[in-house]
Amino acid sequence: MTTVPVLASDASVEEVEAALRAAGCAVIERLAPAEQLDRIAAELEPHLRATEPGADEFTGRNTRRTGALLARSPSFRDLAAHPLVLGALDRVLGDHATSYQLHLTQVIEIGPGEPAQLVHRDQWAFDFFEFPSGFEVECHTMWAMDDFTEENGATRVIPGSNHWEDKLRPTTDQTVAAEMPKGSVLLYLGSLYHGGGANRSAAPRRGINVGYTLSWLRQEENQYLACPPEIARELPEPLARLAGYQRGAYALGYYGDLLDPLDALRGASNAAPSFSAKP
Repeated sequence: MTTVPVLASDASVEEVEAALRAAGCAVIERLAPAEQLDRIAAELEPHLRATEPGADEFTGRNTRRTGALLARSPSFRDLAAHPLVLGALDRVLGDHATSYQLHLTQVIEIGPGEPAQLVHRDQWAFDFFEFPSGFEVECHTMWAMDDFTEENGATRVIPGSNHWEDKLRPTTDQTVAAEMPKGSVLLYLGSLYHGGGANRSAAPRRGINVGYTLSWLRQEENQYLACPPEIARELPEPLARLAGYQRGAYALGYYGDLLDPLDALRGASNAAPSFSAKP
C-alpha cells in the first residue's frame, strides 16, 4: 500500500476502523473548523513562544513541542474527545482492554530548515518492548493547524507498515507525506512506521499531536501534572476519565481506600470494574 487513505468528515466509525486496520493510518479531511484551530493557537501562543526547541535530532533542534494542552487551551478539549476519533479508538484499542487514556497532548511546530525526523514507531516509547503483532496499544492523531504539505513538513508515514516486523529502520525514502488541509486530522497506530517531515518552506508548520494508549500502560505525558486535580475537577466527566482519572482496570489506579479517582475529585460514587468482566 503506497497511499494514505483519505476520508471525508462524514466518514463512519467503521470506515475509519477499516483504514486503520489495513493501512495503520487515515486522513479525515476538515474534521474540525479552521476557526477552532485558530482559537487554540491564540490560547497557546504565550506557551508556544516560551517553549525551547528540542535538545537532540529526534525531538528536532528547530522544532518546538508544547504540551499540557488540556490545562492551557479550553478550545482544545473538544478535539481530545472528538466523537469520531473516540469511536474509532473504541474499535482498535477498546476492543481488547477495559479502557484507554490520553497518552500525550502537544503542539508540534516544525521550523523552517528542520530535516526529516528518524522514521520510528511511537510504541517504542514503552522501552522498546516488542508487543505481539496486531495487538495495538496506542493510537495517535495529528490535527493540522496549517495546511500540511510535502514542502512544509507534513507527517511522513509508511501505509501498511503496521503489519511489518518490529525494530526495523526504514528510511525517509520509503515514506509518503500525509498532506491535508487545515482542520484535517491524521490518525495513525502506534505500530505504524512514520516521522516528522522536513520543512523546506519559509514558515513554521504547526500540528496538534494527541496520543491515546491502553490504561494499563504509563502515559508519555504525565497528565496528573499536566492536568492537575484542580483543573480535572472542572472537566466534563468523560474527559476527566480520558485524562486518566479513572481505574485502568480492576485494582489499577485506585485512590486511598480502593476508591475510584473521580471520588477524590468530586466526591461522587463510581462503579468499579469487575474482576471477572474481561478475561
